[in-house]
This record gives sequence, C-alpha cells and structure tokens, in this order.
Amino acid sequence: MADKAERMAQIKTAVENLTESPLYEFRQQNDYHAVIGEGTLDANVMLVGEAPGENEAKQGRPFCGASGRVLDELLASINLKREDVYITNIVKDRPPENRNPHKKEIRLYGPFLEQQIDLIQPGVIATLGSFSMKFILEMFEQATGKISDLHGQPIEVQAAYGPVQVLPLFHPAVSFYSPQQKDTLFEDFDVLRELL
Repeated sequence: MADKAERMAQIKTAVENLTESPLYEFRQQNDYHAVIGEGTLDANVMLVGEAPGENEAKQGRPFCGASGRVLDELLASINLKREDVYITNIVKDRPPENRNPHKKEIRLYGPFLEQQIDLIQPGVIATLGSFSMKFILEMFEQATGKISDLHGQPIEVQAAYGPVQVLPLFHPAVSFYSPQQKDTLFEDFDVLRELL
C-alpha cells in the first residue's frame, strides 16, 4: 500500500505542476486545488467523472458539492461508502464557468487517469457522464455511442492487469435538471451492485 500511496503522490505532483495545461493559470489565479481523487487505492470500483466544479476545486476533493451528495446517496443505496471506492475525474482542474472540458484538456489529463487505473487496478470502472464514458471506452478501444443508449449496461474490456467491467452511468448532476433521471440512476446503481 505504501508503494501505491507513493505512486499516487507522484501523479498528484505531476498534475499540480502541469503548467502547459490551459487550466493551470486559472487554478493559480483562483487559489484552487488540482483534484486528484480520493478513496481506497485498493478499490474494486473506480468512479470517473469529467472535471471538478468550483466546490471541488476549492476543497481539492472530487464530488463534494451537490452532485457529491447525490453520489453519496447512490453509493449508500448499494451499501457502499466513499472510502470503499476510488472517485476521480478525467480532467483534474476546474474549467472556467463549469464548462465542458475541451478535447485538448482531456488529452493532457487523460494519461494521469490511465496511470491511476493501472495503479488501482479496479475490476469495475463506473463512468459518470458522457465525457467519461467516451474517454474510458476509447481507452479500451471499444466502440462508443450515446450515453442514453449505453447507461446501465456493463461492457467487458481487457486491461493490462485483467478483465474490467465498464459501467456507463449518467452524471449525478442529471438529477437536478431532470428529476425522473434520479430513478434511472438508482436502477443503474443496482446493476453496479450486481457487478461487485
């Protein structure tokens, strides 16, 4: 575990010093933190979002705002806590105005997520939102499609360390814009429970 913690600390330092990122200056100007991730480094389940929001950038923790409360509720519905899983994002710095991450940003930060996956070696990667789903499926050379078609359906892929189930899920924030989607999130988390 010490070796894993050390390697994760190296990833964190590399992200914090990523001066070529267009989001680096924005982080410095606003006294934000890079958001690396949190949870157990021995997690069987890794949850991957797209990018941190303002609360996350201020605290340096993923999913600690309103979306995080929904995520905690979803995890609790399948008897999991944050400390049982590993939660992170593709992009580790907050984009201005909570805009979607740009392709260049995803390309820059993507390798850090790949290193985190190699380090943790989860058996299940649950993607939160379409950006995350597209990135993870492409990373494993899988065909991608619309999240509305793929959510809640596990896709088996092969990582260097063994088989992985990728489970596309809607982003927890979808429940704010479309309350009926919250039921869908709970149903999809039941699928996650079955994969454990």
